[in-house]
Amino acid sequence: MRMACLFDIHGNITALEAVIEDLRQVSPDIILHGGDLADMGSSPVAVVDEIRSLNWPGVMGNTDQMLVSPETLESFARTSKAPASMWNKIGEIADHTRSAVGDERLAWMRNLPLISVIENIIIVHASPNDCWRAPGPQAAEEELLQIYGELSAEIVVFGHIHQPFIRHLNGVPGTLVNAGSVGLPYDGDIRASYLIVEEGKPSIKRVPYDTEREIKLLSKSGSPGAEWMARMLRSGTPQMP
Repeated sequence: MRMACLFDIHGNITALEAVIEDLRQVSPDIILHGGDLADMGSSPVAVVDEIRSLNWPGVMGNTDQMLVSPETLESFARTSKAPASMWNKIGEIADHTRSAVGDERLAWMRNLPLISVIENIIIVHASPNDCWRAPGPQAAEEELLQIYGELSAEIVVFGHIHQPFIRHLNGVPGTLVNAGSVGLPYDGDIRASYLIVEEGKPSIKRVPYDTEREIKLLSKSGSPGAEWMARMLRSGTPQMP
């Protein structure tokens, strides 16, 4: 079986279209999404509608949860060491996205599960039962096994941190994979990132796309975070608003 996993599209329709074109060549047997579909990018409606029309199964991300339950952003922000100005800007962007996607799409997002299981592969957005917190790529193996060891699978795939990696562990799961981000990479590589698992072997694919086209769409979108997102798209790294 050949499976593709796409995480963290973040409303970036240009990156999503490029990945879909790449998938036509890869021809996976099943494609799953890992959440964070709409918020932050130029085209939240187009992205959600495309995922739904393709009927890809998937899980809820933290920004999906934030859109359907605004109090989850407020709750997480209270525990964060990041400045309040950043969370205020994220809240403004979320309000804009929530209004754009409308009630019917929000209802669909509300029904996304936190965990998806396909054969011996488990998909979560960040951590089991928590789509807001995930370890980084340099986390100790003990920490990774403590967080994901409750998931009885050979491979566990997550996203959220926008930095792809593959770690082979001495436990269960045997392999932990971060698929990176389709629409907002944070590893210094501006290309879209997604995961292929073929016959139990994971690999990361990078797909170039027209970043400047997406930035132009952002500038016309009315998003209060357009300038901030443009800086991150150009650098492939996280930035402050």
